[in-house]
Amino acid sequence: MSVSAHAADRVSFNADWRFMKGEPAGAAGAGAAPGLDDKAWRKLDLPHDFGIEGPFKQEYEGETGKLPWWGVAWYRKTFTAPAGDAVRQVYLDIDGAMSHATVWLNGEQVGGWPYGYSSFRVDLSKHLKPGAENVLAVRIDNPPDSSRWYPGGGIYRNVWLVKAAPLHVAHNGTFVTTPIVKAGEATVDVQVTLENSGGATAAQVSTAIYALDAAGRRTGPALAQSSPSALTKVGAGRQILLAQSLQLAQPKFWSPAKPQRYVAVTTVSGEGKVTDEVETPFGVRTVAFEAGRGLILNGEHVPIQGVCMHHDLGALGAALNVRALERQLEILRDMGVNAIRTTHNPPAPEMLELADRMGFLIVEEAFDAWRLGKKKNDYGRLYDEWHEKDLRAMVKRDRNHPSIIMWSIGNEIREQGEPEGWKMAAHLADIVRSEDRTRLTTAGFNHVVSGYNGFQTAVDVVGFNYKPWEYPTFHKSAPHIPVIGSETASTVSSRGEYFFPVSDDKSKGLANFQVSSYDLSAPRWASAPELEFKGLDDNPFVAGEFVWTGFDYLGEPTPYNADSTNALNFTDPAARARAEKELAELSKVKVPSRSSYFGIVDLAGFKKDRYYLYQARWRPELPMAHLLPHWNWPERVGQVTPVHLYTSGDEAELFLNGKSLGRKQRGARDYRLRWDDVVYQPGALKAVVYKQGKPWAEDTVQTAGKAARLALTADRSALQADGKDLSFVTVAITDKEGRPVPRSSNAVRFTVSGPGELVATDNGDATSLVSFQSPERAAFNGLALAIVRTRAGQAGAITVTASSDGLAGAKVTLNSKAQP
Repeated sequence: MSVSAHAADRVSFNADWRFMKGEPAGAAGAGAAPGLDDKAWRKLDLPHDFGIEGPFKQEYEGETGKLPWWGVAWYRKTFTAPAGDAVRQVYLDIDGAMSHATVWLNGEQVGGWPYGYSSFRVDLSKHLKPGAENVLAVRIDNPPDSSRWYPGGGIYRNVWLVKAAPLHVAHNGTFVTTPIVKAGEATVDVQVTLENSGGATAAQVSTAIYALDAAGRRTGPALAQSSPSALTKVGAGRQILLAQSLQLAQPKFWSPAKPQRYVAVTTVSGEGKVTDEVETPFGVRTVAFEAGRGLILNGEHVPIQGVCMHHDLGALGAALNVRALERQLEILRDMGVNAIRTTHNPPAPEMLELADRMGFLIVEEAFDAWRLGKKKNDYGRLYDEWHEKDLRAMVKRDRNHPSIIMWSIGNEIREQGEPEGWKMAAHLADIVRSEDRTRLTTAGFNHVVSGYNGFQTAVDVVGFNYKPWEYPTFHKSAPHIPVIGSETASTVSSRGEYFFPVSDDKSKGLANFQVSSYDLSAPRWASAPELEFKGLDDNPFVAGEFVWTGFDYLGEPTPYNADSTNALNFTDPAARARAEKELAELSKVKVPSRSSYFGIVDLAGFKKDRYYLYQARWRPELPMAHLLPHWNWPERVGQVTPVHLYTSGDEAELFLNGKSLGRKQRGARDYRLRWDDVVYQPGALKAVVYKQGKPWAEDTVQTAGKAARLALTADRSALQADGKDLSFVTVAITDKEGRPVPRSSNAVRFTVSGPGELVATDNGDATSLVSFQSPERAAFNGLALAIVRTRAGQAGAITVTASSDGLAGAKVTLNSKAQP
């Protein structure tokens, strides 16, 4: 269910488009000509990311994924409009097009939007031909050197056709708030913006509130019902705002633990006839930030256990897929995550719908740059003309989501170092408040000076990026202002890679364009997770943290990124000089890396060791233990091989082949247990964990034999035959006894039979330049992934087969069912 959805008149417009990369022959704008012969163009359905199709090229920038995401592309769709559309308003809603989109209908330009992360609407009514064939064309012009990460390219989010009577609710025209919330009753205010595209008429609205189930469906009778508003005249071509107030008895509060939602169903009538009905899901909850305690949700203190997330979906690229998003959130929720910061831009609407339904807190961010851009062609070129339009579009689209607790106006913006920069921050914050006064504003600041030069008065909650030592200093200077770790840690690691000797020096642990998974390595501005943990524990007034990042993402392969130093971000001359020197050195190296190392989870969705360090902290009630490294080191027999343990217990004993290597207790600021002098011998390494003196959890890692077979597991075997649903199938390489072989890299071939198709493969290796569409993928440290999609309207068994030379193959069966 979409926010403010015209229930009967909003339909997907994703199917049956034609696509061409580049400009068609002829005059400028030839791709919009109704008579253009586009039969040779590629036929596809949206959402679509042309960049992810590659090919990877070594000479492309690692900063943006070594993929060709820039350039001009055209999308065309031919459709027949019913004759009845002559008396309706017809709109095209585009949730996201990357970027500088221009839209034509029947050769006439009808609108567009440059910021690739904004959702926008164009009015097709004036140039639509009811009862006849129509040609819709969209031109994308994605400029190079416009992003610091992989942005994708094309119409990469959903597209909708919306039809309305002349008198209807305007685009994103409902706003539901709960100004008074008590245990026994909540006041629900509903603001409705009506739009009249016809002749002057008298209008009235009424609203009913229903409960929603976990899937977003209405349940039971109306829980509250307003009387129809007084008849109000709406002039031709005008908008008016009407407001209603309802009392909801015994409200169930929305929270991450219990994400209960309601829906306000608003009915619009004109001249005695119903002209529109709009459904607006919402939640009842109270949100406050206290400078001394942090987030207070529904009257209770809730520590923010958050991660930052970019918008790409790994091997699927930027093209939206709801199941892929849901899988990411499921994996993060199991780790203990309760909050997401949408870095550094508005997300897809479906991301917020999932957050509402699954129970995640959201800090929604607008921009990575203001007027002083970070890249030649980034948002800095759009700022003056578009910042207000983009900011209002974001807030008006998303302000009904109960998951959103704050609006972020920017990330590490360069204006922090400008004397008048705080005035820009205040200006942006005021725009946000003019659209939504129910939430606070924030921003991610990375300069120490940011807390003391006026920015602290421009936003409501000050976000510090990588500055836990600043927390007490700032709090002492401004004890009335709430603080949050808006971006933390930036630890880097490669799943399953371990380098020796092990060092606590964060600049160590790098080799072969990989990073050691002992979780001690970080760029110069960042740290291992423990520094932030200590900062939060020593300063309990801080609301919590957003770790950089939850998942690896395409682009920014720091520390192997020639552009990651981003010297423009440094105002201090010495820091800028160091950054420029690093850039010069890295530019001499032929770096293969195409994706980040920051993730707690790798690009394929496989958990890194760090996952369990955060799980131990964020889910202290969960009995868990995780040993590292693996125990397959034939070349290290007799050598010191340090062992670390992540656990929610408070004491543990380590055994090697049944012999105790000592029992250790966790101190108040110990976040991992370490046995740094273990001498490697093959066999079984086992940790027995205790909590408050009682057995709590165990973990064992064993030396495996030779790789002998493949093992397949699917994250889901029951699928919908809708052409969108996905199953993520993991292949693990094991020995003949079924034990994982963690250093194996055998090439695996995937085939799919039945009503499904292989859409992508991956292994989480940041250095792999093999096409994501390849059916063959080398395992990376024992694992590889196949992503299988159902075929629309085709039910039945789907068989996924994995084979590898010299190994016993494996199969898994999925069941694709027709939609009810």
